Amino acid sequence: MISWPVLIANNKYFFSLMSIIHAPNLYLLHMQTIKITTAQNIDIDYELAGIGDRFLARLVDYAIFIGMCGVTTIVLAFFAPNSSASSSNSSSYDLKTGYIMLIVTWLLLCVLYDVLCEVFYNGQTVGKRTLKIKVVSINGNRPKVGQYLLRWVFRLLDFGITGGCAAIVTVVLSKNRQRIGDIVAGTAVVKATAANKFDDLVFAPIVTEHEVQYAAVSQLTDDDIVLIHDVIKNFNRTRNSGMVYKLAVQIKKHLGLTSPANMNEYQFLEAVLLDYKYVTAGAGLGNNITTGPM
Repeated sequence: MISWPVLIANNKYFFSLMSIIHAPNLYLLHMQTIKITTAQNIDIDYELAGIGDRFLARLVDYAIFIGMCGVTTIVLAFFAPNSSASSSNSSSYDLKTGYIMLIVTWLLLCVLYDVLCEVFYNGQTVGKRTLKIKVVSINGNRPKVGQYLLRWVFRLLDFGITGGCAAIVTVVLSKNRQRIGDIVAGTAVVKATAANKFDDLVFAPIVTEHEVQYAAVSQLTDDDIVLIHDVIKNFNRTRNSGMVYKLAVQIKKHLGLTSPANMNEYQFLEAVLLDYKYVTAGAGLGNNITTGPM
C-alpha cells in the first residue's frame, strides 16, 4: 500500500492544487487590468475590456445602424409619390432626392455616432453600454472632448485605411489593450462597474437602531461614497491594501477623524460607509440614530 506522504510527493498536481487553495485571486493572472490614479490620488485597478467585448459592442452598434436605415427606407418608400404618366419625371426626381438624403443622413450617423455617443453618454455607445464597457482616461480624470475627438479621428487609420487590422493588432499586442486611437488620446476601454449605483450603496434596507461612530461623514459627497465603495470592491478582488490605506488616511485628514487602535483602515472605510448610510437615511426619514464618541 502506498502511503499518503509518498502519494503526495509523487503527485505533480499537488503543489499546483495547494497554490490554488492559498491563492483565491489566482484568476487575476488571466485577467488583464489597468491601474488608474483618480483625482483623489487613489490607485484603482480596472479590468480591461477584451477584443471580444469590443467586437460584440460594435455589432450592436451596427445593428442599430441597419435597423434605422431599414425603418427610414420603409417610411420613405411608403410616403413616396406613385409614378404616373403625367408626373413620372417629378415623382422619380422626388424619390431619388429622398434616397440621396437618406444615404447622406445614414453616412453622417455612421461617421459621427461614436464621438457623439461617447461625449454625451459618458464614454459609451449603445453597444458599449450593452456589453458594460466604457472609455476612460488613463490619467484618472474624466475623458475630455478632445480625447474623444482624437479617438474618433484615428478611426480612419484603425478601421478605415487598414480595414480594422491595425485596431486588432494593437489591441492584442499593446499593454493596455489600446487601439492606435486610444494610445494617441490617452484612453483605454475597461469593464464598467454597473453595480456602483449610489441608491444601491446608500439607501439599502437598514435597521432602525445604529450607533454612529463618525457623524462627520455627513460632509462627504455622493462621489466620495462611490469612490470608497469602489476601493473596497477592488481590495476584495485584488487584495491591494495600498489604496485602502491611502483613501482611509485622506478621509481621516479631510474630516478630522481618528480610528480606534483595534480598527484597521479597511474596517474604518466600512464603518464610514455604514455611518453615511444611517446618517443620510436618518436625515431623510427621521430615524432615531444614536451618535457615539468620535
